[in-house]
Order: sequence, then C-alpha cells, then structure tokens
Amino acid sequence: MAEVISKWTPSSWRGKPIKQQPTYENKEELSASLQQIKDYPPLIHVAEVDSLKAQLARVSKGEKFLLQGGDCAERFMDCSKKSIEDKLKIMLQMSLVLTYAGRMPVVRVARMAGQYAKPRSSDTEKINGVDVPSFRGDNVNGFHSDDRRHDPKRLVSAYFHSAATLNYTRATLAGGFANLKQPQLWNFDHVKDATLLKEYQGVVQNILDSLQFFDTLESTAGVLESTMRGVNLYTSHEGLILDYEEALTHPIDTFGYSSSGPYKYYNSGAHFLWIGDRTRQIDGAHIEYFSGITNPIGLKAGPTTDPEELGELLSRLNPLKEPGKVTLIVRCGASKIEDTLPNFIEAVKKFNTPVVWSCDPMHGNTQSTSSGFKTRLFENIHHEVEQSFSIHEKMGTILGGIHLEMTGENVTECLGGSQQLLESELHTAYETYCDPRLNY
Repeated sequence: MAEVISKWTPSSWRGKPIKQQPTYENKEELSASLQQIKDYPPLIHVAEVDSLKAQLARVSKGEKFLLQGGDCAERFMDCSKKSIEDKLKIMLQMSLVLTYAGRMPVVRVARMAGQYAKPRSSDTEKINGVDVPSFRGDNVNGFHSDDRRHDPKRLVSAYFHSAATLNYTRATLAGGFANLKQPQLWNFDHVKDATLLKEYQGVVQNILDSLQFFDTLESTAGVLESTMRGVNLYTSHEGLILDYEEALTHPIDTFGYSSSGPYKYYNSGAHFLWIGDRTRQIDGAHIEYFSGITNPIGLKAGPTTDPEELGELLSRLNPLKEPGKVTLIVRCGASKIEDTLPNFIEAVKKFNTPVVWSCDPMHGNTQSTSSGFKTRLFENIHHEVEQSFSIHEKMGTILGGIHLEMTGENVTECLGGSQQLLESELHTAYETYCDPRLNY
C-alpha cells in the first residue's frame, strides 16, 4: 500500500482526463492566484478533520446520524450576518428534531464556507438569444451575462469569503447561538398546514420540557448548560475545481500536527469534500485527487452509476477500508430508488468496503415548470427518503444520513411542503442561482 500512496501527490491528477473545469485565458494570472492561496493559512485544523472522520465511523455503525445540508451554490453576496445565521438556524433546528425523533446524536456537516462552484451540463447557455459561457459559480464567473469570463482572481475571493463565513460561524456558535432554549430557533411562521403545525409545536414543546426538567437537577445543570450552548458543525463542499483544491492541500507538517506516517495530506479548505455525479470517472482526475487526501470524502451515485464500477471506485478511494472515510451519497429520484439502491447495496457488500450510506433526495427529483422554473416536489423528496430507509432495513444495512439542498431564508423554490407552495407562487421569492432548495 505504501508504494501506491507514494506515487500520489497533490498534483498527480494533472496527468488524468478531467471534466468540468474552468478555462482560464491568462495562465500567469491563474498561477499568481493559486500561489496566493497556497501561501495563506489553512481554513480548518486537521484535528477537526480527524474528529469528523471518527464521528462518521460511528454513523456507519448506526450510533449517530449524519445531517448534511446547505445551499446548492453559495453566493459571495450571501456572506453576511443574516444569511449565515439563517443557515445555522435551520441546521440546528433540523438536527434537534432529528435527535429527538431518532434518539441518537446528529453529526452536522454544512454545505457552506466553500460551496461556490457548480458543474454544468453545457459549456454555454443562451440568454436573450445570445450564447454566453455557462455560469459555473461565484468562484469562476459572475451570474450576469456580461460577467461570464472565467476569472482566476475569483478563486482568491472564494478563499476569503470562506474564511469570513467560517470566522463568523465559529464566533456565533461559541457565543451561545446554539443554546437550545433560545426562542429564535423556534419559528413557526412558515407552517401553513394546521395539522403539521400542531405536530411540530408538540415536538418542540417536548424538547423544551425535557431541557427544563434537566435544568432542575442542580448536579448536572452546569454540564448541560455548556452542552446546550455549543455544538460541533463541520463544513463541506464539492471538490470540483482541482486547481483550487490542490492549492489548499498540504502535507501534515504544514500544520505542525504530529502523525505516524509521512504520506498524510489534508485539504485545508473544508472538513469534508465530495465527488459529484459528473466527475466520478474511475480513470479521471477527480478520483485520482480524492484518493490521496486524508479528509473524509463523499461519492455521489445515481441511476447512471454502474454498480460494479461503484465497488471499484470505493476500493480505489478507500483501499485500507477505513470506517468513516467514504460517505456514499445516493441520488436516484423517487421513481428510480427502488430499482437502483438495492444494486448499490449488493455491490458494496461484495467488495466489503465500509461506507456511510446517505440519501440525497434532491437531485433526482428536479423538474421544470411550464414557466421555466426548476423546482422539486416535496412529496417526491419525502418518498425517496422513506423508500431509502425501507430498502436499507430490508437488506440489513444502515441509512446513516441525509444530504439536502436547503436554506433558512424564506424562499419559494420547492412545491408543497409545510408552506403548501403552488407552482403559481414560485416567482414570489425564487432566489437560487442553480437548483431549488428546501426551507422550513
């Protein structure tokens, strides 16, 4: 195994076929931007990365549950106090309800502080009858049609926006924002369904009653108070632009963090990174890069994934069969989950590679309306989650997590749900630059 690892470097992906990359006109400008990023300090610490991997190992055993969620694509303009607090609020609120209902701890991994790039199905798109380069996320080009040049300076901006988001996130959580008894965590204005509202209020009241009970126990109050004020929240993004990811990848000595082996490299831009549906080619650059970093990683799999190749991918990404290393994020769609997921489970069993099974009920359920809006039906999302739990139970495996595109802001992007949103109401607050997100 040492021979295999020794051949890997943060740049060895450059000799492989690659997809979904920006095209930069000025290579010197790109080199200067990447060197800046290399010289900046890490955004996260490797001890946090190791802690997350240990927690994900427990998720794979059914001892914890993984909640991974956030924006489809973050925007630089959303690096603000309110936007960050809204994202934290929905993550905390959802994790508390999951903890209450599932009777197990929740591992929170946010799609934030780095989720700026998006893969696209075409290099160009037509706007007002004119072909322009596709919008690939704020760290590549601008959303407006006159700002579509692939600008390497945006990579440096992505680093600083990530740093600012992380800084305020850490300060906010340390300052008591995560206190379960804070009233701003529990807002019911979004719920229009009377039956659902009553059920939701009941769950929240039971949580608060339980906290009040423990507060009366003086011998444990101090411990509980510190627990209720602070939570662990990790960051994640799709590792799409490999120039950027390489610049953020450092040998363990860079951190002054001791290790028993000389080959450990960490991506310092996020605790967790994943490989998307469009970049998981087994002989491709993304698999090569991800095979060498120490961070826990995710692999998206869907109807276009060959189950046999899936096993080979997992073996390539986790040859040491390390628990907590790989999260398999399955994205099939409500109409295909029953035909697809069992084949994946059989393939993983055959290769005997440990994974965290996670359900992404978003990407396989995207549809377009007659008026041109991309949206998702909440009932399809709900159905895919239900079926995933049922299939795993029947096949003797554990669905350990859920992966959602969601926001704490009052948007109108997905149909149905607690808002009972209609197609005619999508335009009211449709703000996403890419895919539709769930909210409350």
